[in-house]
Parts: sequence; structure tokens; C-alpha cells
Amino acid sequence: MPVLSVSYYNYRNLTNETITLLSKEIFFIGENGQGKSNLLESIYYSAYGSSFRTHTDAEIVKKGETAFSVRTMYKDSNENTNSILVAFENGKKRIEKNSKRVQDRKELINTMPCVLFCHDDLDFVVGEPERRRFFIDQSLSMYDVMYIDVMRRYKRVLKSRNMALKEQQYEMLDAYDLQLAQNGVEIERKRRDAIFQFNQIFGKLYEEITGIDGLAIKYEPSWKMKENIIPTQDDVLTVLMEKRDMDRMIGTTMSGPHRDRIRFTRNGVNFIPEASTGQRRLIAILLRMAQALFYTQAVGKKPILLMDDVLLELDPDKRQSVTLHLPEYDQLFCTFLPGEPYERYQHSTTKVFEITNGAWKEK
Repeated sequence: MPVLSVSYYNYRNLTNETITLLSKEIFFIGENGQGKSNLLESIYYSAYGSSFRTHTDAEIVKKGETAFSVRTMYKDSNENTNSILVAFENGKKRIEKNSKRVQDRKELINTMPCVLFCHDDLDFVVGEPERRRFFIDQSLSMYDVMYIDVMRRYKRVLKSRNMALKEQQYEMLDAYDLQLAQNGVEIERKRRDAIFQFNQIFGKLYEEITGIDGLAIKYEPSWKMKENIIPTQDDVLTVLMEKRDMDRMIGTTMSGPHRDRIRFTRNGVNFIPEASTGQRRLIAILLRMAQALFYTQAVGKKPILLMDDVLLELDPDKRQSVTLHLPEYDQLFCTFLPGEPYERYQHSTTKVFEITNGAWKEK
């Protein structure tokens, strides 16, 4: 599903022009603050209807303006050319696919799948547990619309249950517990399956690049049963009842998928505290590589890779090794600073653009 072109109107600092992207590999070269990441963000924005840099759409509007839009043309697996338009005006966002209004962003799933590599991915390794849960949930949501629905239901029930606890409406808890158990068990099952599949990919990648074996992702569900046993709804209802006094005292739900833990271990021992900064950064990059492979295994399609200055964080040998082990992709977009040896990674058909003050020029 390669991107063919992207057209901009008042999108951050980018010029209101169309950039043609008819190549399997596209490199954007420029100093910081010139618009390289904005170009990657716009492709991601078209793919998912949201930014990876902000939760506030108004922040994307070019300074001094009140509205923006980005239109992306891409070719699907049947060689049909399609169009996605995302526009923001009067404080409201509108998404269209082939001129038809998209009512829910989940309708974009699997339309133009992108896997993003960026500096903030380090949070998946050293950040709060919520960030690792987000990564697994995002990996599942890339292709499983049912998972998006079950996550939404779970979050709605959790919010209602927490409100009941704060307002001491304890008579509502039995009903909320049943819904929490129904949706939470499904989330745990899908997370277990995803992490099992990731471990078939992730540890092997790390060993091939570093020579260190035994690295794995360990899933520690909040609703603890026996090892590798998925709880039933009745099991979860029992746990929720046992913890109800604590929930009442604290005023929030203290167990469930929203409190699951995900760790990186080597031969069963927590690896991150002893890992070097370079090892942590490499793990973050390999997570994204595993995400791309996981997606391809699940749906049989290759994603678009968006790599935002991430190779800069590795030593030269690791950079070379990572590029050699990149998963198969429909298209690859990379950003580089001037002076970086991007020539090592380009092919004869690679397009290279110089980015200055939001404008682009092909080299």
C-alpha cells in the first residue's frame, strides 16, 4: 500500500504544496526544526486520524491560521488508487476515505498501516507500565477492530465503576463487576496471545543483532491465576469481590487489565535495570520491528515504516545491523540530519529530499 502523494493546507510549517512519493524508500534530510518530522507525522495522521506528537489537533494548524488539511493518495493491494482526507476547521475534525465520510477512526484500520519508529519509543522500555500496555494494545489494534471495541467497553465500565466507588454507590458494583470481567478476560486473552507471538520474534532479533540470547517479554496480568492460565469470568468476579473492600477504601479499581505489568527479562531476570543506554534504545527499535513483523504475520500484508531520526541513537555497527534486519515493508520513510551517512542505507531507486523551512527539494 505505498503512499503516492501528500497534499498540505496550513499543516504546521509545511508549504501548501503536494509532495510526490513514488519510490519504495524516501529519505528526508534537514536540520532540526525544518519540517522532516512534520512530513512523517502527516502520513501517520492520514493512516490513523491522529498525531503521534500531540493529542490536540489545534496544535497542528500553521501559526496564524485557524484550519488545516492533509490529503494522502495511496495504492491498495489491488493496485487501486485511494484518497484519505483529514481536515480540521472550527474546532472539529473531518475524515474522508474516497470522498466518503469516516464516522469512526477505527474504519481506517488496515487501510494504510504504518509502523512508527521515534525517540519517544524509549518510554516503552523505561517508562511507566501504562506505556508498555499501550504498545501491546496498539499492536493489536492495528488489525483487530474487535479488540478496539472491547477496549472501549472496558474503559467505559472501568470509568463508571470508579465513579461509583468515589460516590459510594456500592449497590452498582455487582453489575459493573460482571461487565468488567466479561471484557477484561478477553483483553487478557488477546494480550497473552500477542506477547507469545512477539516472543517468537523479539528475542531472536535481539540475539541476531547483539549476540545476547535469552531476552524475552514477560506478561504479568493483574488478575493472577496459575501460570499461563487465563481466568474465567467467575474467577475474575471472585478476585473483584475479594478486593472490593480495598477498592472502597482507596476509591478506585485496583485490579484488572489497566494494571497489568509487562517486563523485559533475560533468562527469567529483569533485564532493564542492568541494561546500558544503548541496549535500551536498541530494545525500543526492535519492539517496532517486531510490531511490523507481527502485523504482517497476522494479516499477510506489509506495513509502511516511518523512522524519525532513530538510527542516530545507535552506534554505526548497530545502525548497519538494524537496517539489514528491517522487516519487509511496502514503503520506508526515514529522516536524517545533514552529515549523517544516509548513503549507506539508500538504494538506486531511493528518493532523497532536502527539507528547509517546511519546503522540499529532491536531490
